[in-house]
Amino acid sequence: MKIIFCGGGTSGHVNPALNIAETIKRRFPDTEIMFIGTKRGIESTLVPKHGYPIDFVEVSGFSRKLTLKNVKAAWNAVTSVYEAKKIIKKFSPDLVIGTGGYVSWPTVKAAAKLGIPTLIHEQNAFPGVTTKMLSKYVNKVCISFAGSEKFFEEAYRSKLILTGNPVIVDGMSRSEARAKLGLSETEPYILSYGGSMGADKVNELSFDLMEKLSVPQNIRHTHAIGRVGLDKFTEIAKEKGLDKQKNLSISEYIYDMPVHQAAADVIICRAGAMTLSELAIRGRAAVLIPSPYVTEDHQYKNARLIADAGAAVVYRESEVDGDQLAKTVSELLSNPNKRRRMEESVKSFAMPDSVERIADEALAMLK
Repeated sequence: MKIIFCGGGTSGHVNPALNIAETIKRRFPDTEIMFIGTKRGIESTLVPKHGYPIDFVEVSGFSRKLTLKNVKAAWNAVTSVYEAKKIIKKFSPDLVIGTGGYVSWPTVKAAAKLGIPTLIHEQNAFPGVTTKMLSKYVNKVCISFAGSEKFFEEAYRSKLILTGNPVIVDGMSRSEARAKLGLSETEPYILSYGGSMGADKVNELSFDLMEKLSVPQNIRHTHAIGRVGLDKFTEIAKEKGLDKQKNLSISEYIYDMPVHQAAADVIICRAGAMTLSELAIRGRAAVLIPSPYVTEDHQYKNARLIADAGAAVVYRESEVDGDQLAKTVSELLSNPNKRRRMEESVKSFAMPDSVERIADEALAMLK
């Protein structure tokens, strides 16, 4: 088999594609897989690290304001389809799978126009513009939340299949993860990140947390700054002396994230759909700080659902500062019973066979 995957911009779109690819490759080792992405997206780094070839098209999103960037975006929306078509014809895939981001639009549309079977996956409860536009052309749309159907045009709802988000269940225990990271069973461990592209507010709060809690109490703490703002916050970390603390680890991106998630006592993060699915699979207590810059405020809605079940603590960006975050994390670290209740609650949201179900749907199209 030959399969093209496309999904990019952030790890929230790239990791689902990588997880599906790994699952299909495990079942059929001879499968040839390649990716199509953009040079500026995180896929340009992540995909090669997983050993897959990647080619690129030029595509970008539209600004809500009337700017010259929209003229370029409109031009790219047309020309990128032709670019993608050339790549597709050269590779000659049996199937094309899109997992969101701007790059899915030209690649999946071009494949559909060429008569190649196509499947797309939507991670969020509120589907993105690209997913809704592509639902007209594709053969199947895998969705992650019951109730998402109402956001699609009725004519295309027959294509929808509820699968959940494709998180690979590796079965790694907390003890195994801690052994890999050189952590004892009893020492507390904090993990924080704002997504692959980063989030200024999460970075600021995490640095405050380090100064107010992690450093004074010598608590192991790992934080990922993200691609955007890397230079800025690396310099801030140096100014604060955080880069010299042996119990702290600050980097752009955490490539072995499942290990760190499994080992962590408390995780501070955004509330994207893939992030929450990972928390559910790993069964970790979390403090969620949803992004206020997403469509329909869907991250806060995601987070509120989890928090109302007693599975996480949620703060809007405007509601929390470093002192409040340090107090909350300190309380969670000192109350293992509360953490255990949160861990059990968040596990109820897990769909451990989601990636296998998506692979089943994809492979069924080839039969």
